[in-house]
Amino acid sequence: MTAEAAEVRRGFRPADRLKDLVNAVRADPGISREALAGLLARHGERPEDLTEQAFTREDAEGLRAAADRLGALLAEPDVDRAAHAINALLAECGARPHLSRHDGHTWHLHIDRGDDATWAEWFMASSALALAQILTEYGRIPWGECAAPGCTTLYLGLGPGSARRYCSTACASRARVAAHRRRKREGG
Repeated sequence: MTAEAAEVRRGFRPADRLKDLVNAVRADPGISREALAGLLARHGERPEDLTEQAFTREDAEGLRAAADRLGALLAEPDVDRAAHAINALLAECGARPHLSRHDGHTWHLHIDRGDDATWAEWFMASSALALAQILTEYGRIPWGECAAPGCTTLYLGLGPGSARRYCSTACASRARVAAHRRRKREGG
């Protein structure tokens, strides 16, 4: 099975798209329209929706601003503040969710204002819905900013087990080694 077919089979993953887009904008606040279009394509957006006419430089600017705003939410460690922020986004979006199936994808939730919504409005609405679903499923915040010193990468900890604190095993290992060395220096 091709990677594209596997993506279609597992359906849309708006929370992964959110994390990837926010991390890309955090890494490069001026990320190009073309790079954003490539990222969106990897997350299932159709090529015809990502042309320069359909996804303009102004759309990219709005998407970068939305990603910046959502990054603050993904870094929020308090469940109550996160829930209120998600509710505020959903209210601001003023859109209702509906099931959709198109382009060979499985049924999935869409939330938008319709075809006249901007890319930023669509991204804010779909991301807020994804985070609301995750928060209610886990009953806690399973996302955050990496706890490793100097790393600001955001992660989603959606697997089983205890809550994640690091974006990768590399960051977790570096933090453990640094803590071990610190204890050793301090005589512990």
